[in-house]
Amino acid sequence: MNRYPLWKYAILLVALVVGVLYTLPNFFGEAPAVQVTSGKATVKVDASTLAKVEQALSAAGIRPEAIGLDANSVKVRLDTTDAQLKARDVIQQALAPNPDDAPYVVALNLLSESPQWLSAVGAAPMYLGLDLRGGVHFMLQVDMQAALTQRIESMAGDLRTQLREASVRHSGISRNGQQIEVRLRDQATLAAARRVLQDQFQDLQVTESQDGDAFKLVASFKPEAARRVQESALKQNMMTLHNRINELGVAEPVIQQQGLDRIVVQLPGVQDTARAKSILGRTATLEMRLVDESSEARAAELGTGPVPFGSERYLERDGRPVIVKKQVILTGDSLTDAQPGFDQQTQQPKVDLTVDAKGGRIMRDVSRENLKKRMAILLFEKGKGEVLTAPVIQGELGTRFQISGSMTVNEASDLALLLRAGSLAAPMEIIEELTIGPSLGAENITKGFHSVAWGFAAIVAFMGLYYMLFGLISGISLAVNLLLLVAILSMLQATLTLPGMAAMALTLGMAIDANVLVNERVREELRAGATPQGAIHAGYDRAWATILDSNVTSLIAGLALLAFGSGPVRGFAVVHCIGILTSMFSAVFFSRGLVNFWYGRQKKLKSVSIGTVWRPAPDGAITRSE
Repeated sequence: MNRYPLWKYAILLVALVVGVLYTLPNFFGEAPAVQVTSGKATVKVDASTLAKVEQALSAAGIRPEAIGLDANSVKVRLDTTDAQLKARDVIQQALAPNPDDAPYVVALNLLSESPQWLSAVGAAPMYLGLDLRGGVHFMLQVDMQAALTQRIESMAGDLRTQLREASVRHSGISRNGQQIEVRLRDQATLAAARRVLQDQFQDLQVTESQDGDAFKLVASFKPEAARRVQESALKQNMMTLHNRINELGVAEPVIQQQGLDRIVVQLPGVQDTARAKSILGRTATLEMRLVDESSEARAAELGTGPVPFGSERYLERDGRPVIVKKQVILTGDSLTDAQPGFDQQTQQPKVDLTVDAKGGRIMRDVSRENLKKRMAILLFEKGKGEVLTAPVIQGELGTRFQISGSMTVNEASDLALLLRAGSLAAPMEIIEELTIGPSLGAENITKGFHSVAWGFAAIVAFMGLYYMLFGLISGISLAVNLLLLVAILSMLQATLTLPGMAAMALTLGMAIDANVLVNERVREELRAGATPQGAIHAGYDRAWATILDSNVTSLIAGLALLAFGSGPVRGFAVVHCIGILTSMFSAVFFSRGLVNFWYGRQKKLKSVSIGTVWRPAPDGAITRSE
């Protein structure tokens, strides 16, 4: 009756082993480390960077405890802070000898001291949030009206070009706030202009009016189009911020939208507020220039001659020099969009570029005069420029053209991102700034740990006194619940915050409810005269429906917090929801496995250790039995 088959015990054992395995990294603490990240949008951290770091450390006689390459950084773990400082200087000299033009950012960091065999199976500690590790918090306000104004200004220039190409004569086009006003002389040109707007500018809604003998069309954004422009500006600003924050070498930055026009940036471990603000406000600009293809320029590229007068030397992403002319054809201010795609004829990856009307006229003239010549697209950051790409002009260009060539799908996506995120889509200002010191973060960790530990100890002590052996089994299942909760959070590489630790403490109190329901149900069955084995079986079976209902309702509330909350609320909700799922497993299946293992083997069981069971006597009195 109360026996688990072998496969169920195997599942419990596997869950316990996995829980222990992925919880262990959180107990090893952190060691001093050096982290190498990209300092420029065009520089990637890859295996060659790792090899350079290893070679520099070996030449300096520094033996790191561990060194590895992750998605976008090289991390070197050292044994002492002295070795950390020395390693940073060595790596800095090897990778970025010129601090004014550093392609890489070499920053001090802390890494988990987990042994290599744990890292090999993917076991890593949870990240600590801003309130537990200390750092900088910013809230930035995005000027959405400026984004709309900038977009409508660009569309006004495009409208001039479209009307000119359609041979529609007008008396003037002007921007009034976030509206485009087109003045026309007669009804025929009014209808023609309206057709152009409806065909070519589907994001605009058009109204017409009469001003004396003249007519006027007023075009403004449709509500859904305005929302798209604002959402696009917000996303582009977030991408730009993410690229810029990489320079700080933050292990787990938080960049998230808050409301319709605000961005929250949290940088755990960063204490230099001035540098963080400088990075967030950094500007990057794009320029398009013609490549100098003269014989003197070819010699300069090969290093056998000087750079010709009127030209400059820049490097491509792979380090090859390119000689470009100083005259700027177009800047990033004219670029309105860049999207990756595939060429319909060759099926090769490409990047589709869109510029405003003024930029289109310039590109048309320049491309007509320079067919089969190369045009370089340069990205300037901190006064230093690099060539993103230098394609050949294959035909006459306009407001929309494409870049294609020998690039992969990922390279096309990266290039489109760089072109879009080179500068902010809309102005931003910092409206909230908060710095949390590392000592306060350590104090928060200590207090949070004590709250969970003392809460756990109090619950186990009470359950042991009140329910005897069943109470101790409940305490063990509660420990397993906490173990699985921490393991799952570590597997998900979740960021633990102070609200998350509060959710852990709350989860302990809620998880024990299931054990209380089971234990009281077993007592009721014993009180009704059931045999001990029958009481255990009926107690678990009949309590399951109640436990499921109560946990499902709590899970619904947690999912609502997760869906509609933000920031600390979401952190609380994640731990709360996972804690509910682990509590259902540990409080019912794991605790029953222990009870079955202890009592299920006894065929003639006479009593169970579940505390005092009050039985009604035949004469109506109440007696108790242990």
